[in-house]
Amino acid sequence: MSENNTAHDDLFMEPGVSAPAEEAAPSADSLTDTTTPESVAAEETAGPASEEAPEAAAETGEPAEEPAPASSKKGKKKDGIVTEEEVRAKLKGLEGRWYVLHTYSGYEKRVKQDLEVRLVSMNMEDYIFQIEVPMEEVFEVRRGQRKLVSRVRMPGYVLIRMNLTDDSWRVVQSTNGVTGFVGNGRTPVALTFDEVVTMLTPVVEAAAADEARAAGLPTGATPETIAPFEVGDPVTLTAEPWAGMPATVSEIDAENQRLTVMMTLVGQETPVELSFAQVRKED
Repeated sequence: MSENNTAHDDLFMEPGVSAPAEEAAPSADSLTDTTTPESVAAEETAGPASEEAPEAAAETGEPAEEPAPASSKKGKKKDGIVTEEEVRAKLKGLEGRWYVLHTYSGYEKRVKQDLEVRLVSMNMEDYIFQIEVPMEEVFEVRRGQRKLVSRVRMPGYVLIRMNLTDDSWRVVQSTNGVTGFVGNGRTPVALTFDEVVTMLTPVVEAAAADEARAAGLPTGATPETIAPFEVGDPVTLTAEPWAGMPATVSEIDAENQRLTVMMTLVGQETPVELSFAQVRKED
């Protein structure tokens, strides 16, 4: 019997009368053995059930159950990593619908800035709520060195959350750099919730990473390394003894900055493993 239940029963005891000792649950042995005065005395001197539990666990070799640590409580993670459930929780219930805008490539950030200014100057705060350009951090290999860079995840596209009306459509459509909404002609097609989660997960992850970085915590997954080559690219070997010979990229190991090329040797296609620095990409 737990301490809470014992305290509850004490409310109904007469003053000055102590609660009777709790009886142990009958076991298989107690059903067959005759109770002796020694067993009764043992029961009266036995401690509370909460104190017996560790002893029983020690006898059986099973670890005693411990309370869950505070860090296991549900809530936002503190290590910069977010789950799909957390992304869905953040995006659920937001006013408006999400649409995709076509923009000139390289104008994504400028379109976002211009729209944020125009929605205020054109009194569209009640119709246009949020503009996002999903970004990602990657390692790019330049001149044999890896450099961490931030780049647009979907070049040529901007996401916007809004209530679509003739006026709000006109304000967005006439913004410099916007070529139109994704949809059928002049009828924009809103994203489904699953599509919104997929496209905006990088935005939520970036925000979580910034918070973790500010708190001095890990920022989540390591950025991907992007190679300057693609499978099928024609290259020219620059290292001896094959300097000047043409080849075709067949495999890429971006993390280790190595690749495998197919080149013709003695009339046969032969795979050769080289470093990025030992080949030159053809223009």
